[in-house]
Parts: sequence; structure tokens; C-alpha cells
Amino acid sequence: MQRLIIALTSGLIFGAGLVISEMANPVKVQNFLDPFGHWDPSLAFVMGGAVMVTLGTSRFIMKRKTPIFADQFYISLKTSIDRRLIIGASLFGIGWGLSGYCPGPGIINAVINPIEALVFLPALVIGGWIGQRYSVRGNSIQH
Repeated sequence: MQRLIIALTSGLIFGAGLVISEMANPVKVQNFLDPFGHWDPSLAFVMGGAVMVTLGTSRFIMKRKTPIFADQFYISLKTSIDRRLIIGASLFGIGWGLSGYCPGPGIINAVINPIEALVFLPALVIGGWIGQRYSVRGNSIQH
């Protein structure tokens, strides 16, 4: 039960952050991704803040034997840039640029703008299913 409460609280904080920062606004995201048009660099501060928190805390977190609310860490074995990474990142970037949604804000918009979510969310699930069918198993280890 404690894990469910933590997951709910984390999700609410994350969702509120997406809405307050306007990362859930597809027009704002598309403007951020358009440096030669109506470029809006303000989302760089949101991403920069997230990177700073990660850089400042990950070293201490990874010194623990296990996460606080999980039985183990999951760490990727892949450390190289390969064809699959480039193709996956490119497809993600194209989808993000066309729609202005990445998965988190897309789910948030199911509440804010359900008409768009009726198209985006099934496409997200189908795309994830297709990607998973073609992925190689065993890319992570337990730490």
C-alpha cells in the first residue's frame, strides 16, 4: 500500500510540474522545438532544472544497496550509441515534434484536452507495443 501511495504522490507532483511549466502545452513544446520560427527557449530551464536535480542526487542514490521504495535498481547494460538507439530516438523526436506531446504530457492532456487524447493515447500504446515486439530482451541487469 505504501508503494501505491508513493506512486500516486509522485505522479501528482510530476503532473502538476508538467502543467505549471507548460510542458503539457503542445504549442509551447512545438515552439521550443522550432528555433527558426517562433522559438520559445523557456522549456530549456525546465529541462535544465531536471538535469541539475538528477546530477545532484543520482550519485548519492546509487550508493544505496536498494532504492527506498523498491527491491532493486535496474541499470542498463548498453553504453554505446547503436542503430536501434538512433532509430528509436529519431522516431520519438519526430512524434514529439509533430504532436508536441511526449508520453507524460500526453497522458496529462487526457484530462485537459480529451479529444486529442483519444487519438494520441491509443497511438502511444500501439507504438509502444510495436517497439516492444522488436526490442531485444535482456538489456538491463539488477544491481
